[in-house]
Amino acid sequence: MDDTLYSSKVGIAQIVRRNIDSFLVKICGFSSEEAPVLRADLFRTYGSSLAGLRALGHDVDADDYHSYVHGSLPYDSISPDPKLRELLNSIAQTKIVFTNSDRNHATRVLDRLGVRDCFDAVVCFETLNADASGSAPVVLKPSIEAMRTAVNASGFEPRRTLFLDDNERNIAAGKAAGLRTALVGKTVKTNEADYVVESIINLRKAIPEIWRGEQRIEAAKMVHNSRSEMDSALTTTSVEA
Repeated sequence: MDDTLYSSKVGIAQIVRRNIDSFLVKICGFSSEEAPVLRADLFRTYGSSLAGLRALGHDVDADDYHSYVHGSLPYDSISPDPKLRELLNSIAQTKIVFTNSDRNHATRVLDRLGVRDCFDAVVCFETLNADASGSAPVVLKPSIEAMRTAVNASGFEPRRTLFLDDNERNIAAGKAAGLRTALVGKTVKTNEADYVVESIINLRKAIPEIWRGEQRIEAAKMVHNSRSEMDSALTTTSVEA
């Protein structure tokens, strides 16, 4: 969702990183010098700072963490995107948001973009972590468990599901779970990415096969309508004769 449905140039990710550093210092007691290094290491190793802190034995409340990290974000900097909405509405297939963020953050982002009703469901932190209390391990992308949980929640057949993400490790995890994969926001395709899409708005050009099913349906309708018109014309001619 973040940096996939909207551009990383908006700057939300940078502020999230800054807020995580502040959380590590003010709530967890790390020094201001340690925080950025630790954050990067936790993300690289565990997929998120929250997952990493839990894995290292820190009793961090998920709601408190998300409130601290997302509570002061400038959501107003995310503008409604009519082109994105038009693109999403042109896709006939079921569409699901899959994010490591909590549901509140996902909802606010989708509302700001004006596309929440374009999606059939949201798979988020709460979906992946039904029991997020205490020191229970946190399951998030890029873990294969998170990918399989998302696939099971969607009810889709993996090989018939397209997974879009801006993170190369998440793309690799999606490929390992049997999904078709599209790396967003990049210009060079990785080994695990079936497609590369510089911007989500370029999706129709980059992956036209998404719309081929719709084209086949329209073609079938045209054939059916043509046959109906022909039958009607023949019937009319017969009557007039």
